[in-house]
Amino acid sequence: MLAKLQTYALIGIDAVPVEVEVDAAAGTPKTVLVGLPELAVRESIHRVERALANLGYFRPTGRTVINLAPADLRKDAGAFDLPIALALLIATRQLKPDQLDNSASVGELALDGTVRPVRGALSMAMEARARGVKRLIVPAANAKEAAVVREVEVYGVASLAEAVGIVAGAVEVDPVSPGMDDIEARLNRYDLDFGDVRGQEFAKRALTVAAAGGHNVIMLGSPGSGKTMLARRLPTIFPPLSADESLETTRIYSAVGKMAPGESLLTTRPFRSPHHTISDAGMVGGGSVPQPGEISLAHHGVLFLDELPEYNRRSLESLRQPLEEGRVTISRAAHSTTFPADFVLVAAMNPCPCGYLGDPKHACKCHPIAVEKYMGRISGPLLDRIDLHIEVPPVPFEDLSKPGEGTGSAKMRDEVYRAREVQAARFGRGAGKLNGRMTSKQIRKYCVLDADGQATLKEAMEGFGLSARAHDRILRVARTVADLAGSERVTQDHIAEAIGFRALDRKLWTG
Repeated sequence: MLAKLQTYALIGIDAVPVEVEVDAAAGTPKTVLVGLPELAVRESIHRVERALANLGYFRPTGRTVINLAPADLRKDAGAFDLPIALALLIATRQLKPDQLDNSASVGELALDGTVRPVRGALSMAMEARARGVKRLIVPAANAKEAAVVREVEVYGVASLAEAVGIVAGAVEVDPVSPGMDDIEARLNRYDLDFGDVRGQEFAKRALTVAAAGGHNVIMLGSPGSGKTMLARRLPTIFPPLSADESLETTRIYSAVGKMAPGESLLTTRPFRSPHHTISDAGMVGGGSVPQPGEISLAHHGVLFLDELPEYNRRSLESLRQPLEEGRVTISRAAHSTTFPADFVLVAAMNPCPCGYLGDPKHACKCHPIAVEKYMGRISGPLLDRIDLHIEVPPVPFEDLSKPGEGTGSAKMRDEVYRAREVQAARFGRGAGKLNGRMTSKQIRKYCVLDADGQATLKEAMEGFGLSARAHDRILRVARTVADLAGSERVTQDHIAEAIGFRALDRKLWTG
């Protein structure tokens, strides 16, 4: 008997429909799997056969052909186990074909019939909705994640026997609820606050500007000055994570299997801090079947690179496209895949190899050539793409011992919200519609300077030897400073503050 069942393959972060066809006929006992399966899929035959046997179902005794269509799509995950098993049960008349009408399923099987979680359940549920599928059977650990797509009835199963019971109508269960009350209770709730950071008011101001305009930041300071504390608190002053942003970011985490069991949606903006030993593929994404990297996991959030000069130069240079475009394209011989990567980059580094150049309490032991070589690990083109360069000096004792808290996240967040509303009125709402993403045409339109502002900018360009890209970065930052001040025009004061945030430009570092 011929059986057909709907399932999905994951390509990048997108789900692609796959039809499982099983033909069980008389003949020499043999099972053949076709449809361009990778090793993990070819091995599914053994997992499915033992799961069926251990649960008491009988297996086909003749020649069985399993086809995964379309045949030209490479399949490389264990998510096909459950649909193959259900299709085998239909082909051997242990289930009726109409019991799986308008249904789809995904899941990996253990030898005892347990259903293990899969990657990309949310994307698969979204594709099921797009295809008009009404019922989706997924592993129990992925059920709440998939149930976010409310137009599809999602059933979470812990075993193949439970899936058969639901399909056959022997088990009465309700579709899984995504638990929206719990999501709303945790949405945009952070345990950290800028009030925990004593002193560093200049750095807090710079991070307020960064959050308001979507600008990238590099912080330079000696060990223990608070760079990491500052960076970790940056997401707390971003605007609330919207439903669309949460859904898009959750799809990425789901595709790489980083969703916690039973978790429906990400409720806070991501903060990613990869170690400096990370590979190129780990940073931007890649592999024979491309998967998202750290820059995509930081989508709609913050990517923090501590000890920036210690990162592989190729990994750093690979950031240049996503910093400009908010996405990254991974090309392979057969196809290319584009992943979203719209994040704020926060980098931190010491001023020299020992970390104490310019520190009033510690003597620097580094030779000037060693300092220059250390700074030279960061290329000029990458540095030009970082809008704000700020120094984070050691915190004096008076600030550490001062009673009360410093400027907190709530105050900074209010300023960011107001500036973001101004930008929404200017550009409209949506991804990338911030001052930090302004095009050259928009800069000419919205960053018109008077004579004093022009003179100040010209003096900085000539004195610091800044590039044309740095010129535009200064204007973008100045526009954000003006928005924070509630000013329609960019004035000399706004330009001066923006130039102050370029104090660590490469021309200054090298003397």
